[in-house]
Amino acid sequence: MRIRKATKADIPQILRLLVQVNMIHHNGRPDIFKGPATKFDEAQLCALLKDETRPVFVCAENDEVLGYAFCELRATPDGPMLVGQTTLFVNDLCVDETARGRGVGRALMHHVAELARKTGCRSVTLNVWACNEGARRFYEALGMQERLRVMELPL
Repeated sequence: MRIRKATKADIPQILRLLVQVNMIHHNGRPDIFKGPATKFDEAQLCALLKDETRPVFVCAENDEVLGYAFCELRATPDGPMLVGQTTLFVNDLCVDETARGRGVGRALMHHVAELARKTGCRSVTLNVWACNEGARRFYEALGMQERLRVMELPL
């Protein structure tokens, strides 16, 4: 397994994995997520792969993409209430359902954390949906801690 920047050739496999993530969310919250669907189309992915502030990494074995991590550098300016900081936000992470349990997600997150350290980020952050219990347990096993909780009152 090797972690590398995603390329245009990876897009068909990334699209397939995006559907897997979508279906986890759709099955957990069909009131919010349509399924099967992807959050990016091929053209959007092509543009994203060129954006240096939003790197996309894949974990690949030979030519097979086993997982990906979509990242985004986010800066909070120093202000009267908040301490200025830069974080590497993981916008999306997926490990192919056939490759789970093989260390793919852990390798991707380690790579993301190393990039964050090298670029002077204070932390790695991400959002996890409450309905995705497996992801939450995975992130906690990596040492991630809850930072903010979004609440809702269904009407």
